[in-house]
Amino acid sequence: MGIFEKYLTFWVGLSIAGGVILGNWFPEFFESIADIEFANVNLIVAIFIWIMIYPMMVQIDFTSVKEIGNKPKGLILTIIVNWLIKPFTMAALGILFFEVIYEIPGFDRLIDDTKSTEYIAGMILLGVAPCTAMVFVWSQLTKGDPNYTLVQVSINDLIMIFAFVPIAGFLLGISNEFATEKLELPWDTLIISVLLYVLLPLLAGIMTRQILVGRKSRILVGRKSRITLNSFLNLIKPWSILGLLSTVVLLFGFQATVIIDQPAIIGLIAIPLLIQTYGIFAITYVLARFIRLSPEIAAPACLIGTSNFFELAVAVAISLFGLNSGAALATVVGVLVEVPVMLSLVYFVNKTKHLFPSHD
Repeated sequence: MGIFEKYLTFWVGLSIAGGVILGNWFPEFFESIADIEFANVNLIVAIFIWIMIYPMMVQIDFTSVKEIGNKPKGLILTIIVNWLIKPFTMAALGILFFEVIYEIPGFDRLIDDTKSTEYIAGMILLGVAPCTAMVFVWSQLTKGDPNYTLVQVSINDLIMIFAFVPIAGFLLGISNEFATEKLELPWDTLIISVLLYVLLPLLAGIMTRQILVGRKSRILVGRKSRITLNSFLNLIKPWSILGLLSTVVLLFGFQATVIIDQPAIIGLIAIPLLIQTYGIFAITYVLARFIRLSPEIAAPACLIGTSNFFELAVAVAISLFGLNSGAALATVVGVLVEVPVMLSLVYFVNKTKHLFPSHD
């Protein structure tokens, strides 16, 4: 395990602090970056997200999908939680807190109606995006089965291509029914976002993998030597880390003024996100024990649904509603909450492995 994985909280925390400080010191700089966009897509954010996601996509081996029948119980649990439970509980919590609880006198002065709708939208986008990139880290930290994790991520990415847009659109439409201020939902932007941040990097990763594991890889360096898949991944891994940290700096830089001026908003958004995260973990954990998964299967199964593909959620929120929207802020708070919460769950999983049977 590299220095990034070992000190994940420190690096992300440092990037968050750096983004907030720089965003308050140099707001004009971040405003100029915010203006660099095409078709509602911020190009700088898109580049950093691509740098972050692409190396993870190269790791995914879709030939492993044929092994889906080897350990079906864990995959069935993952699919049910990720696509039939998690998006809907996230939407329900968002509506409950921002349209009911936070309408109670006292709270209502902190959040206006338009922002409430946007915060719910950001939460929904987080809920419909199960984790992809960071699952490998969480699985490694819990000594999860790497082959199972690979199959798990591959299946979820395939489902995400087809399910993200309809589920997100449906839940955003439902949230609009409860909202005082309605949001317009540009379906074309939603579809373009999925193509840009999921399908294209996934295809690029598949093509790269095929080249590196086949004879064509000799073309890259000549007849006497050959770039292997592992050597290529080691080469681009630092770029993935740079993309992640740079994205975090940018996101918190864009929202720096709000974070400093209205810290209570951050707390109000974090409360339902925390309930969702620990709640989904508890549901998956109990189900994993009930169906008697082995610990190396149960650990990644529990953590993939609990964690979020926040890179996608952030990018889509920015594309749909803008860099300074409440939806973008909600997804950024998701980043803030996720790392320490996931590390606490990793600790819990490692301490309770004895509760699971040794064989699936």
